[in-house]
Amino acid sequence: MKTALVVTGVGLVAILAISGSVVSRAQRGSAPSSMKSKGLTAVEGIRVGHHTLSERPTGCTVVVVDGEGAIGGYAQRGAAPGTRDTELLNPVNTVEQVNAIFLTGGSAYGISVGDGVSRYLEEKKVGFKIAGTVVPIVPGAVLMDLGFGGSSSIRPNADCGYRAASTATDGPVAEGNIGAGAGATVGKLLGTRDRAMKAGVGTFAITLPGGLVVAALVAVNAVGDVVDPATGAVVAGVRTEDGKRLADARILLRSPQPSVSALSPGANTTIAVVATNARLTKVQASRMALMADDGLARAINPAHTPADGDTVFALATGRWQGQPDVSTIGALAAEALSEAIVRAATQATALGGLPSARDLGTVPSRFK
Repeated sequence: MKTALVVTGVGLVAILAISGSVVSRAQRGSAPSSMKSKGLTAVEGIRVGHHTLSERPTGCTVVVVDGEGAIGGYAQRGAAPGTRDTELLNPVNTVEQVNAIFLTGGSAYGISVGDGVSRYLEEKKVGFKIAGTVVPIVPGAVLMDLGFGGSSSIRPNADCGYRAASTATDGPVAEGNIGAGAGATVGKLLGTRDRAMKAGVGTFAITLPGGLVVAALVAVNAVGDVVDPATGAVVAGVRTEDGKRLADARILLRSPQPSVSALSPGANTTIAVVATNARLTKVQASRMALMADDGLARAINPAHTPADGDTVFALATGRWQGQPDVSTIGALAAEALSEAIVRAATQATALGGLPSARDLGTVPSRFK
């Protein structure tokens, strides 16, 4: 028996038929254009806010969970992460409810964004209740965009986190050169930004007729290329010497070019949040994050390198009363994340002397 699946991203709605396995995107038909996508906020109870600095391209993105929070999990496969409070999400540890997650530029300096998010939540009296007060649970991760488009001394701070949290809404999520993706770039396999391309923030949601929702939000700042899983074509990445064409990292890796081993650790990183309205345990939420991380590897090549700090957070709000199947939810999270990554490249615009996919004419037809 086949079940219809509505897949939505900002500007994209498609129908996916599932009968034991996921069919290719080439088999999907168009859905009515009147259906409006929201991205991660398609999961009820989740709000997203961005704050972008004006002094240079950098900023932060904050995911706020309404009410008592959501069950959290995470997967961290990049070799050079910059994170806050991820150990809280380990299933063997006590705290289960997450109140917010932040993604930010600024490398390790950006960790202070979490302080501003915590201050906002404390004012709302939201957090883990203890000793007559609340302690907001706010994990987060950073990407390295220092120096892109301006001084490396300009980076997101606690005030930026407060502003992003206080402006978070449940409306459609803005994509491209905004928030944590403002200074994000891809295609740095040769160890330099000179032949890289602009990327940013992307989001995507999948909704089943029965009410299950799985969605993803990502800031893409990778060593590797962004690859469309639907076709295998490179969307954005390292360019040829003339800067007019894509060199294809998969080809460069087989040639006598400098390799990722020559790159500085932590100089890149893709950071993401996947969310569902299903009711999951902390162990299941971590499994969802691990499976979603496969979507990162499908859409970025190479991924999880020594120079990337790739990290995926998972949230389960528990507002859907259906019976959750973790295998299905994890598989959908992987697809949502891979599509969000492609959107992060296609929704970005040229900046700092770097072109975007739109400039090179490499945007997949479904996004045109």
